[in-house]
Amino acid sequence: MKKKLRTMLGKKEARKAELVTRAGAATEIAELRSINAETETLNSEIAELRSMIDALPDDENEEHRSQQPSAATPGVTSPVPEFRAQNPGHAQVLAAYGMGAGAQQQQQRSQENADPYGTPEYRSAFMAFAKTGEVRPELRANAMTSTADVSAVIPTTILNEVIRKITVYGQVFSRVRKMNVKGGVDIPILSLKPIATWIGESVPSDKQKVQANTKLSFSYFGLECKVSVSLLADTVSLDGFETTITDLIVEAMVKAIDLGVIKGNGTGKMLGITADPRVPAAQVVSMTPAEFADWSQWAKMVLAKMPLSYKAGATFLMASGTFEGYINGMTDENGQPIGRVNYGITEGAQERFAGKAVIQVEDDVISPFADAATGDVVAIYCNLANYGFNSNMQMTMFRYFDHDTNEWVDKAILIADGKLIDPNGVVIIKKGVAS
Repeated sequence: MKKKLRTMLGKKEARKAELVTRAGAATEIAELRSINAETETLNSEIAELRSMIDALPDDENEEHRSQQPSAATPGVTSPVPEFRAQNPGHAQVLAAYGMGAGAQQQQQRSQENADPYGTPEYRSAFMAFAKTGEVRPELRANAMTSTADVSAVIPTTILNEVIRKITVYGQVFSRVRKMNVKGGVDIPILSLKPIATWIGESVPSDKQKVQANTKLSFSYFGLECKVSVSLLADTVSLDGFETTITDLIVEAMVKAIDLGVIKGNGTGKMLGITADPRVPAAQVVSMTPAEFADWSQWAKMVLAKMPLSYKAGATFLMASGTFEGYINGMTDENGQPIGRVNYGITEGAQERFAGKAVIQVEDDVISPFADAATGDVVAIYCNLANYGFNSNMQMTMFRYFDHDTNEWVDKAILIADGKLIDPNGVVIIKKGVAS
């Protein structure tokens, strides 16, 4: 029995080696997928055969007994003829161990629709494209041939990792509202609220028309990051390549999105909170160094400016140097601390000011108070959920040749836009002139 199983195993392995050779020379996607499907089936059958061989005891007289007719067990009907009739291409031992159904299920699973950008074939082809510029058949079906530039969609494994890391590490981006609406479509905003009035026995109230007379629309802006091929020259494995690409894209995308949400000028990019002209003028305040260090002035000039309906969920955004140098340790007129750093059962410090969480950002996102010039924004008091970031989160990779540096450059582009959905819940604090 073991000898027969080893013979079958040898044939299966020979067929697998033949398929590997064919896959290397394949030029059509359909042919490659057919080869992969058959290879998966063979891998399952090879694994089953090996387990069966290992389970059988060694028999020195196996060859001698294989020539003798086997006695059938009385009263038991052999399942072999029926199985052979239904599956003429399978051997007897596979029927006895139920391999026929398993192989069919495996082949059905391999034929199910899968993400074309997440397959190992596409990922390997993408790695070759980014490193050498070679366009394999897996990419050719997705290339945009209407332009001279060659492009390919980033594999899904890389895309998912990028979005996850932006959400984790982007202190600002992780808190804004994610949207996916068509660009150029006007979104009406209800600006008039009805008013209830007291009426007498004969005087009815006036009819009020509720209308959405303001609107919000998003445009199409491209956010890109470029990766030099020289950075990936030493990356040889697929996993290592994807990790390198992911880290480089994350580093650029996180910084660009956070900067855009806070101070984008809206020209070819997102419209940031501090540049939005719709923020009420009364909610843009300037504080001198003396006022900035005085709790009573924060209560009058900042906290009192926020409408009551917007206070829930509002947080402070400021540079780490601003919080540590001015807010942390601030006391009221009774000497009680205002800016507290609570160390509880959770990991790390929990920065809070006036009962609100403090989100610390990089100095290039919001300038520290000590380094800021007069008129610079040094803090923001708002609920970031009122800011909308609109994108379908699908990135595209392009390759072009930079003649100035004589290098091939890979460029990832994300189409997105963002702006405040409701500007009434924002208080912007700027540095005023020292008195």
